[in-house]
Amino acid sequence: MKIQDSCQTQLKRAIFLAALVLLNLIPNATHASVVGFEDLSLNPNTYWNGSNGAGSFTSGGVTFPNSYNTAYGSWEGFAYSNVQDSTTPGWGNQYAARPGTGHNGSANYAIGYQPYVGNFEISLGGASNFVGRGLQVANTTYVALDMQNGSGFSKKFGGANGTDADWFRLTVRGLLGSLETGAVDFYLADFRFTNSVDDYILSSWAFVDLTALGTVDKLRFALTSSDTGSYGMNTPGYFALDSIGSVPEPSSASLLLIAALSFAFARRARRVTQS
Repeated sequence: MKIQDSCQTQLKRAIFLAALVLLNLIPNATHASVVGFEDLSLNPNTYWNGSNGAGSFTSGGVTFPNSYNTAYGSWEGFAYSNVQDSTTPGWGNQYAARPGTGHNGSANYAIGYQPYVGNFEISLGGASNFVGRGLQVANTTYVALDMQNGSGFSKKFGGANGTDADWFRLTVRGLLGSLETGAVDFYLADFRFTNSVDDYILSSWAFVDLTALGTVDKLRFALTSSDTGSYGMNTPGYFALDSIGSVPEPSSASLLLIAALSFAFARRARRVTQS
């Protein structure tokens, strides 16, 4: 009986240690305040683009700037949306995220639009530590299909034979007061690989780790592309944004670690008991 109890104790200890390993892979998980835009009200398959002249919107205490031009019916900065069209090309579908939903199948997400080369930033409403945290980004349907097929304004990524070293990059900079704390680059499309099989245009949500930024009170975004012209980027300057302040999702390998340890110690306990 004592031997069996000892094995059970070892099993519990191993599971506990494995759980600690898993938690170390996703630091600050229990303390992260995640902005997922679900606190914003929208009718199904619609969007808010600032046409009411508000000049900004707030979600989860984070302020997103917006500038709407009534003369041209155009906007820049940030909008929010739950449009689920992942297949229609062209500017008329500028409010849709390529994955078809928000991160993890949620309804709402934000759209960032930068019409020319420049920066646009969001205010976090106070200092926030991003060590072990980040956000989710995706292409919009409009931009993804534009890079895939080309248009009257921008080129098909990779060119006619697929060998052009094209790229579309999002840069996220951290600010604390007026001081920049760091910068993180993330490629929404990348055709610079030696093997063209590795070339990609992002079609899903992807986690961007902002640990390098440390503690910040603003995030500044900039989009750049290899396809440029006299007025800046030819690639449409849009991206989709969700789950600000989130942590990396646990890998299946980490979860399997706990399962494997449990199985191994259970087998050992049975052998000791039988002997």
